[in-house]
Amino acid sequence: MKVSEKYYDEIFEFKGQWDMPSSCGLKIRNVDGQTFVIVTELYQDNPGTSVTYAGRSLAEQICDAKGLKLDNIKYIECNPDTNSKLSFYDEEYFEVDFGADKAHMYRQLANEEVKKILG
Repeated sequence: MKVSEKYYDEIFEFKGQWDMPSSCGLKIRNVDGQTFVIVTELYQDNPGTSVTYAGRSLAEQICDAKGLKLDNIKYIECNPDTNSKLSFYDEEYFEVDFGADKAHMYRQLANEEVKKILG
């Protein structure tokens, strides 16, 4: 499953669980004064930890590398469309709230929200 480059501006290398070398797609967008950090799962092109399992650690690594503050960003995880017959691989975007309990940590974005962020 190859992920289209339309989902990311760069490949971001990060330390996954147990410091395993890992990578994700990354876009950073500023919309109406808000910074959105969008990480995309790369599936077969990621040798290590998925973006979901990396979670807050990945967000912190991106903020450190890009000079951002975790409290000043909206962190979005993207499951890209891979043209698979399995619905598990349909395109979805989730805003992650690291301060929320597990039941409320992820909120799926509506298509209109995604379009506003990505333009």
